[in-house]
Amino acid sequence: MSTPIPGRPVRGSKSGQPIMALFDLLGRSWALGIIWNLGTRSRTFRQLQTVCESVSPTTLNTRLKELRNSHMIESTINGYRLTKSGIEVLDLLKPLGSWANKWSDKFNQSK
Repeated sequence: MSTPIPGRPVRGSKSGQPIMALFDLLGRSWALGIIWNLGTRSRTFRQLQTVCESVSPTTLNTRLKELRNSHMIESTINGYRLTKSGIEVLDLLKPLGSWANKWSDKFNQSK
């Protein structure tokens, strides 16, 4: 599976609309987890493996490559870090994280 690129067909969209390319990228296993875990600081491959717990080295390597190709992360001497685009995406996701916590509370209240 290749890196989703706006303007090219992606999973779920033959049109390659930018939003569909983004959803394809972010919907891949561990893509969001990697972005989320790079939100606070740079991390090495091994550190990402630790914080992402059950991710296989092969999957992690593939996602890192895709996220680099998509300009969401970059590799530095200190490990991987979010690029400006990655930070922007994370900033857009943070309100969803807050909403998800409120949503989760509704399930906890019904027990």
